[in-house]
Amino acid sequence: MSGVVSGFTVILIVVVIGWLLGRFDVLGEHGISVLARLVFFVCTPALMITSLTSNDLSVVFSSTLAVAAITAVSVGAIYFLLVRLLWQRPVPEAVIGALSASYVNSVNLGLPIALFVLGDASFIAPLLLFQIMLYSPVALTVLDLTALDAAHRGSLWRTIGTPLSNPIVIGGLIGLALSLAGVHLPAAVFSPLDMLGKASVPLALLAFGLSLTGVKVFAKGAAPRRDIALASVLKMLVMPALAYVLARWGFGMTGHHLFAQVVIAALPTAQNVLVYATRYSRGDILARDSALVTTIASIPVIALLAVVLT
Repeated sequence: MSGVVSGFTVILIVVVIGWLLGRFDVLGEHGISVLARLVFFVCTPALMITSLTSNDLSVVFSSTLAVAAITAVSVGAIYFLLVRLLWQRPVPEAVIGALSASYVNSVNLGLPIALFVLGDASFIAPLLLFQIMLYSPVALTVLDLTALDAAHRGSLWRTIGTPLSNPIVIGGLIGLALSLAGVHLPAAVFSPLDMLGKASVPLALLAFGLSLTGVKVFAKGAAPRRDIALASVLKMLVMPALAYVLARWGFGMTGHHLFAQVVIAALPTAQNVLVYATRYSRGDILARDSALVTTIASIPVIALLAVVLT
């Protein structure tokens, strides 16, 4: 429990510093964009390479991947079916809501929590690769087919292939290839990559803190409150519970591995969902408010998990 408190304290301090930078406009109007792009295009790909080349591949292709994938898809499907059948939501909004209920913030908060709370960044690698390489392409394909008219719709192959141009995926693929080939990078190459990779977590937290400046949730008349509430409950309560059941009784996990699996499921909604919602101009308030609500809720939820499971 002390490790969890210490880890969250470190994360919270850096996020607050990021919020203060935004509150006093220290980095200017493009501060969030610059930090986010630096994390996305440089630091996190470097972290993926160094993490995957430094760890056994059995960590990636393991029951951790299976639990994370099954849990996310199941919770997303539950949300989609509920809002389609009960509230008659259009497919694009239902897809964005399903992602809000199941797509984990594996970079901005996932990596820091994996490092400072779980003690190992490799716990997050399977989920990160699953979401970017499988979950996102499926969701984006559905959104392409339902949210855009024929004139603005890209080709199906282009939509499916988009994740392969993602620098984090490229970094992950390079790390996997090097690990599979048994290649050990020379110190002159590994050291700068390691330095950049270690910058990913603090920069991501600063960017996240910046993004919280001036945000208002549940705006009356604008926010779909029932949808946000449903997505948040599924994300913060149902998803960790399902991960626990699946990890413990489906895959026989115990101890720290069980705790890590449930904590990963209890991570908040990723900002990627807001990016997708903005791209298709559907469900953007739902995605934004769900991310903020689940981010705030994740702190007591993970702290409670630490009390119960450690």
